Amino acid sequence: MSMLPAISIVTPSFNQGTFIREAVLSVRKQLYPNCEQLIMDGGSNDETVAILRELSHTDHTTRLHWVSEPDRGQAHALNKGFARAQGDIIGWLNSDDRYRPGAFDSIAALFAQHPDVDVLYGDYAWMDTDGHIQRVRREIEFSPFILLYHRVLYIPTTATFFRRRILDEGNLLDESLHYAMDFDFFVRLSCHGYRFMHIQRLLADFRLHEASKTCSTPGKQLQEHNQVMRRHSPVSEYVKGDLGRDIAFGLLRVAAGAMRYSEKLVRGCYFPQPRSLTSDL
Repeated sequence: MSMLPAISIVTPSFNQGTFIREAVLSVRKQLYPNCEQLIMDGGSNDETVAILRELSHTDHTTRLHWVSEPDRGQAHALNKGFARAQGDIIGWLNSDDRYRPGAFDSIAALFAQHPDVDVLYGDYAWMDTDGHIQRVRREIEFSPFILLYHRVLYIPTTATFFRRRILDEGNLLDESLHYAMDFDFFVRLSCHGYRFMHIQRLLADFRLHEASKTCSTPGKQLQEHNQVMRRHSPVSEYVKGDLGRDIAFGLLRVAAGAMRYSEKLVRGCYFPQPRSLTSDL
């Protein structure tokens, strides 16, 4: 155990009693002996707290720490968890998602093999409310250009892990953001020169359900995403006039989309998936 890097998983939560148990158990089922999970609950009034109390009294390898108190949103909850995390490797698992078995062993081994890499992200699957797999999402190699200009964030937080030094060097989430805090975080890390690496392994399952931000507020997500893109793009500084900037951003977005989809096509990402990948846990 002393030779294994410690892994900390931070989970923001608010009224996710329907799914929180599965998220916690997916961490425990990793059977990784040097791991903690920190759940930052925003003062849930459903069964979440009762479930967390129950789970914290069971004896498992994973150390479960949780608090339930009002917060200022998801980014604030995550930053609180990041501040308490003790691990060498940090993961961000939302309370309605889950990890795939063996994910932690793979991540620990790859960080050891690539000491110059700061952020590792893998592939993931979409699942429905009941946890049935709908589609596997295989992603592309890291591209700062596609990251900044594509309308879809292709780095899934559910399947992403990063080194502690990123937090130690003062990189936290922007708490003014409520939908694109992950996009802003990764763009800032890229701009600061941190190294990203994609691994072709299915690491996690992302749940699509009516109450999730992805399904309930797609318009607000895209609006905030666009704001972050414009904030970080040099186009905003060097191209004069709103019309000129809108045209430039439109062209860059088309180019980024074409690059992503062509790479996925070449890699065979749109072909039928093996049954072992699409099966439910």
